[in-house]
Amino acid sequence: QVQLVESGGGLVQPGGSLRLSCAASGFAFSLRPMSWYRRAPGKEREFIAGIDSFRADTNYADSVKDRFTISRDNATKTLYLQMNSLKPEDTALYYCSTNVGGLNYWGQGTQVTVSS
Repeated sequence: QVQLVESGGGLVQPGGSLRLSCAASGFAFSLRPMSWYRRAPGKEREFIAGIDSFRADTNYADSVKDRFTISRDNATKTLYLQMNSLKPEDTALYYCSTNVGGLNYWGQGTQVTVSS
């Protein structure tokens, strides 16, 4: 079955960096577009970055553009999110996601807290 397992979250000071990983299994990872979302306390889940399957074209939410970079390693079936210049408003639970067979799949999330 489709499994997505995020890791790499933690507590970081404003201006710091983190790299999130999402280990995928149970589907043809290299053929599927992948995305990162986040849910901040008291807010709706928000799309933040996506990457397609073939040319690895990327797109970002305005709130993270020029600070976050999404990438993928099809050989290891891993999705990444490099987060730089982190701000307190980036505090959220971060999820990776994909769509397989018309169904959306989500990992359990990894918590990112930006605080001094």
